[in-house]
Amino acid sequence: MEKTSKIYVAGHRGLVGSAIRNNLLQKGYTNVIGATHSELDLMDGTAVKAFFDREQPEYVILAAAHVGGIMANNTYRADFIYKNLQIQNNVIGESFRHGVKKLLFLGSTCIYPREAPQPMHEDALLTGPLEYTNEPYAIAKIAGLKMCESFNIQYGTNYIAVMPTNLYGPNDNFDLEKSHVLPAMIRKVYLAKCLHEKNWSAIRADLDQRPVEGVTGKNTEEEIAVLLLKYGISFGKLALWGTGTPLREFLWSEEMADACVYILENVDFADLVTDKKEIRNNHINIGTGKEISIRDLAHLIKSTIDYKGDIIFDASKPDGTPRKLTDVTKLHSLGWSHQIDIDEGVKKLLHWYLNLSKIV
Repeated sequence: MEKTSKIYVAGHRGLVGSAIRNNLLQKGYTNVIGATHSELDLMDGTAVKAFFDREQPEYVILAAAHVGGIMANNTYRADFIYKNLQIQNNVIGESFRHGVKKLLFLGSTCIYPREAPQPMHEDALLTGPLEYTNEPYAIAKIAGLKMCESFNIQYGTNYIAVMPTNLYGPNDNFDLEKSHVLPAMIRKVYLAKCLHEKNWSAIRADLDQRPVEGVTGKNTEEEIAVLLLKYGISFGKLALWGTGTPLREFLWSEEMADACVYILENVDFADLVTDKKEIRNNHINIGTGKEISIRDLAHLIKSTIDYKGDIIFDASKPDGTPRKLTDVTKLHSLGWSHQIDIDEGVKKLLHWYLNLSKIV
């Protein structure tokens, strides 16, 4: 890519897209474009075509997606498969019709079977049943990966699919119903600390910044307490879903972005093809190759925030996949590896959350 190449980042305001956009700008790319949801509905094929007609991007990074945590994935199953397929079909289809030089498609490691051998190598794809709670989202991402692969095989395009592990970082989603496990846990532990210390001004400031189910800092203490209890937060105790035993891998979003830009700059699809007869599984895992249990993560956050109450686990709630550790051998062989480990990352995200919320 040239520094002046027009690069379209779909989803440039989200956790993933904003990190990639910032990385590109920091590296001197001067023609990085994006469009907010109000400016461009990626589910609207006519609107996406008009956008590509007008902007004529040379490179596309598809970081836009309909995402959420285990509760959202399991509750809104139709939304997760339908919306993600629509977004992918529109953006990848218009990228092909407009002769985009390279496309980077971002998926997720939930594409791998629930019982995949650990760590999960790229070749584990489609070798067993998926985790039920996020199966619709996983199927959509598998379809996107296969769409990129199929366009490359049939038309000689240069579309690369990367599968990041669990991400966290600036611009994360802290919604208590729809966010992923790590940001949700940070917010819950923080609110539990405030409640334990009867710091209602901090709780109200938090809810004013990010209302939950219509409840803000303007509601009464009783109304706020009822809401917090729904999410497991009570005086002196925080209840979290599951047994706490599942193992998860977490990657700082800005490092994920650096890996993505590195791949855009240095890797072509042809570099990933090892079998000319059956071209498959040429996607790239992006992760750390390290893992932590949900229980240990909760206690790491508890220690970092200095919460003095108890944390318990509700085993009646689902755990999700028992283990999801990526094999990052391919990524390392291409010349990139992570630097920020989970203890440092939790401190960085907590600092970002508290400063943005202006509640310290």
